[in-house]
Amino acid sequence: MQMKFVLNAPAKPRSPLRKLAAFVVAVAVFTLAVMFSAVLLVVILVAASIAGIYMWWKMRALRKMMRDFPPRELQRETMASNDAVFEGEVIRVVDPVDVK
Repeated sequence: MQMKFVLNAPAKPRSPLRKLAAFVVAVAVFTLAVMFSAVLLVVILVAASIAGIYMWWKMRALRKMMRDFPPRELQRETMASNDAVFEGEVIRVVDPVDVK
């Protein structure tokens, strides 16, 4: 048995009914694709919203701690008031009697 492949063989012309069926199928496939992409977009938006709300809820304790935490200037003042740190200028006055 031999098989012959002929390039550019004349094809039967498509009937108008077959063209109409192909058009209806193409429109149906396109409509389904648009519907599924819209549903997928809504699912992604809902998931992102839930994740954002979850992160906001978990971060609220950290934000409260940051609000209650004193600024750095106040921390420096409290650290400097423990008598172990001296800041300022010193002027040494030397008596001529002491220098010889």
